Formats: sequence, C-alpha cells, structure tokens
Amino acid sequence: MFSIHSSGPDLTAPRNGKAPCLSFEEIQVGETIKFGSRAITVLPAIHAVPAVGYQIDSGQASLLFTGDTTTNDPFWVIANKIENLKFLIIETAFCNKDMEMAKLSKHLCPSMLAEELAKLERLPEIYVTHLKPGETEITMQEIEECAEEFRPRMLQNRQVFDF
Repeated sequence: MFSIHSSGPDLTAPRNGKAPCLSFEEIQVGETIKFGSRAITVLPAIHAVPAVGYQIDSGQASLLFTGDTTTNDPFWVIANKIENLKFLIIETAFCNKDMEMAKLSKHLCPSMLAEELAKLERLPEIYVTHLKPGETEITMQEIEECAEEFRPRMLQNRQVFDF
C-alpha cells in the first residue's frame, strides 16, 4: 500500500467523478511491461529488504540495473541470455575492508563485484553505482584492482545512455 504525502493535490484520488490521474500497479519479478518499442522487465535482486533490478530493452540494445543486491546467481542466468546487452549498472556500496558489513547488509564490495562479474558471459559497458560517500575513491581504486578486465566505470550524475 502506498501513501503519498505532498503539499500538492492527491493525483491518486478520483476527481469530479473521473478516474484518478495516477495509479499504481504492482509488478512481479519476471514480468515485462511494454512502452511502445521499449520493454521493462523486473529482475531478481537479493537484499536485506525487498528489492528488484530491471532490464530496459529498446529492441536494439538492453540496459540492466541490478538494484540493491548481493551475490545473485539468478540475475546472471538472465543476463547471460540477453543477446543485445549493452550496459550494466551494478551496485558496489562498500570497500573491501567492510566486506562483512557488505555481506550482512546484502550489498557488494569490490572483491565480491569481481566474483559476480566473472559470472557474466557477455561484455557490456559496466557502470558502478551506490558507492558510500567518503569512500568513493578507495572503492573505485579497489574495483579497478579487482575487476580491471571488465573496465567498470563509476556512474556519473546525469549520465545519459543512448540505446
């Protein structure tokens, strides 16, 4: 159940006898929603609280976003079946010294990221997100050391993916 709190109008409420402007619909892992020529598929994530990842497929290329997750074999089984995989955005929240915290909170650290990427049978462009503030530089340095053959880069604010 969602509740919306804002100073503006409740767009989920019917107005003047008409249907609401906005409604929410739950989608399940494995379900695909189509928007014109694009399709968004909900992917499995493993996290301390419910989470998901997404595949966005333009028909010509796909982008995968892992969401908050830890080691996740079902995600890689799906990723390896995507022939048009062009981009992968994956989280790595902790540096290696905090590996135990990463495992407890069901996130990744650089060495775990390298182990996960080794499951990937394709070569998309890889972008890392969800870096802890104050540890971005050390975490990216460790990622370069642990997973350099995959050439992961840090996701940038306002980065645009054309596909």
